[in-house]
Amino acid sequence: MPTRSTPWPAGTPCWVDLATTDLPAARTFYAEVFGWTVPEGPPETGGYSSATLDGHRVAGLGPTMQEGQPTAWLTYVATDDVAASVDAVRAAGGTVHMGPDQVGPLGSLAVAADPTGVVFGLWQAGSHPGVELFNEHGGLVWNEAVVGDPAAARKFYTAVFGWAWDPVEGMETYQTFRLGDRWLGGLGAGPDSPVQGWGVCFAVRDTDATVADVTARGGTVLIPAQDSPYGRYAVVADPQGAAFSLMQTTGEAA
Repeated sequence: MPTRSTPWPAGTPCWVDLATTDLPAARTFYAEVFGWTVPEGPPETGGYSSATLDGHRVAGLGPTMQEGQPTAWLTYVATDDVAASVDAVRAAGGTVHMGPDQVGPLGSLAVAADPTGVVFGLWQAGSHPGVELFNEHGGLVWNEAVVGDPAAARKFYTAVFGWAWDPVEGMETYQTFRLGDRWLGGLGAGPDSPVQGWGVCFAVRDTDATVADVTARGGTVLIPAQDSPYGRYAVVADPQGAAFSLMQTTGEAA
């Protein structure tokens, strides 16, 4: 079981959380689909809490904070200095929407947007390192962004996080990004993609079976299960409309 208890290296997608219009329903849905344990969070956080698998953090779930805010997943990138990263975002042409804010002993966060308008988070770990179980059924396995201007986005993320890029054969705009020899995710254009901005992908043992679980619990299928060079995948949405991807994996550590 691939797990981690220490902060992720700076520049690594390290945490994901859901802002939803129906938090009790979301807790039930994801617990039933992935086997997560999702406690009710304290009132002072609006009920926000960390979902776990076998005692390891896998994702956060909380309420939407503004009227009209859509239900959606947010990807956070690790940083050793959130204030410095906020400065780097602004210097590279991005926008800071929130923070930096201290979250007690857990860490510090900010929410920003790249020059194409795609929103992402920054996380400086304290006692909360980010995702603690990954590449395993119900755990994060991949992060990728769909943006309107991939060249501008790549330039921005390289300036802020130092990512290097590698083209993918047969995919005109899509490139994977890495730090050193560690592949971390991908980015490309896709005006017809059902997921715009940063998307999250969870590992599953059986993509088709998980798609059936999603639909049986009121979710929808955005891209049906199909094979790819990297595994059998699908894109689905929870009953409140938050899109996420599924990828059948071997469970091997990255």
